[in-house]
Amino acid sequence: MEKLFITKEKPYACDICGKAFSLRHHLKSHLRTHTKEKPYACDICSKAYSHRNSLEIHLRTHTKEKPYACDICSKAFSHSQNLKRHLQTHTEEKPYSCELCSKAFYEAQVLKRHLRTHTKEKPYVCHICRKAFSHSPDLKRHLRTHTKEKPYSCNICSKAFSVRHQIKDHLLTHTKEKPYACDICGKAFSLSRNLKRHFRTHMK
Repeated sequence: MEKLFITKEKPYACDICGKAFSLRHHLKSHLRTHTKEKPYACDICSKAYSHRNSLEIHLRTHTKEKPYACDICSKAFSHSQNLKRHLQTHTEEKPYSCELCSKAFYEAQVLKRHLRTHTKEKPYVCHICRKAFSHSPDLKRHLRTHTKEKPYSCNICSKAFSVRHQIKDHLLTHTKEKPYACDICGKAFSLSRNLKRHFRTHMK
């Protein structure tokens, strides 16, 4: 008797790229990748998304909710993918190795990004000035130099910044914390770059 391979029927096909789906609402959701429609908007900051679950994940940046906890060390995360990545730090398993330099990674996607350091590939291009980048977060940060968007606000003085590390540095001006200390004279600094600058005074 001939063996039958039964596959799930996918009657809903995209007119643009031909990709097929088993459910109509999956096709409807997929079409937004072509139309760029973003019907799900955040009530707090007005940022909009194509899919409801993306909005739900974004809302956790406001609520600080972290529903995904590590069973080993109890560290919590707002996104399941971040927990998955974190768990690999306990196992120390790095199954994805670079064939060019033998460096190993937890995820295939991270290896893919790493390979661009060898190939010099820059697939992310700014549509305004055509400057190209190896990684999408770098392009996202660069675009703010054109849009002047500053999404990171200080909750103490409301000063806003375009890059996350700038808000971290700024907060130290309020806390007066100086975590970077000189090994030679003990003088402490709020920012690592100030410590590096200071260290040169000992090298003269």
